[in-house]
Amino acid sequence: MVNERASERGAALLTVLLLVAILSVITAVALERLTLASRMTRNIVSADQGRAYLLTAEQMAAMRVSDLVAMRPDRTTLEGGWLGRDQVIAVPGGTVTARIIDRGNCFNLNSLVKGPDDGADEAAFSGEETLVARPEGIEQFAGLMRLLGIEHGTALQVAITAADWIDSDSTPGNGGAEDQFYAGFSPPYRAANMLMADPSELLMVGAVTPEIYQRLRPWICALPTTALSPININTLLPGQAVLLAMLAPEALGLEQARQVLAQRPVGGYGSLVTFRSLPALARLNLSDSAWEQLAQKTRWFEVALRADLGGDTVEEIVLIDAGRRPARLVRRQWGEDS
Repeated sequence: MVNERASERGAALLTVLLLVAILSVITAVALERLTLASRMTRNIVSADQGRAYLLTAEQMAAMRVSDLVAMRPDRTTLEGGWLGRDQVIAVPGGTVTARIIDRGNCFNLNSLVKGPDDGADEAAFSGEETLVARPEGIEQFAGLMRLLGIEHGTALQVAITAADWIDSDSTPGNGGAEDQFYAGFSPPYRAANMLMADPSELLMVGAVTPEIYQRLRPWICALPTTALSPININTLLPGQAVLLAMLAPEALGLEQARQVLAQRPVGGYGSLVTFRSLPALARLNLSDSAWEQLAQKTRWFEVALRADLGGDTVEEIVLIDAGRRPARLVRRQWGEDS
């Protein structure tokens, strides 16, 4: 009898211990899920708050760009130290950081083609316009790649294939690629036959390897226009001399282009005539359209925005068109630059 009671008490104790263990596991799982849900809720709230701050910062950035352009109506210079400098604004719960760069100083991938109204904004394109490969844009892109150390044949193939990606026809250029080429991929896809919206589209283009893209990425952009890349002689830095040299890679050379930019007056060049008369440039036999790429004013500004709220961050990159009054936002990209 005593043994039976002892056995029953032992079984009851084991049952209780088992229940306690099960309840402990359930409680731990519930707490973990509650913690995760709380963290997710906080992240969502922080993300929403961060986006709200950045949407406000967009308008402030557009106003800042308008003021910058109005400061010197005849030219955009480096005065004021605005280029590439982080500007921090305190907000409830954290900070918002803005950094402005001259987005005209790059190779515009969309200049590889031209349309019936060449240079029109992307918004002006209905999608039915005919875009044709532009030899001068292809030559400049190939020249840029050669200056960056990419072999001549590869550079030319990449430039022609990239033009094929954008142009309206289905006939590949010499060494280029159209739908028939991309149909052989797994999975297959087709050429875009429209303007690029982001430089990362270049990775879809035949002949472009990840290594080539990474070498090109700091120097390329996809502006919402087919105009040849507008290079501002008053904001282009000596470290960006490759963008000036690409206009005449064989005649000008990278080192001469760097010296021209390093000798620039503090207030910038007063006129394009003065710039063109410099000894290193006066002897260049550039086309009229290439000379017209050189500008004293900047139209396209890119602003990188970042909201940091107690460790939670939201990032955004916007493109601002200062060619209109007031300056207006024309493109928005959430997250880091690709």
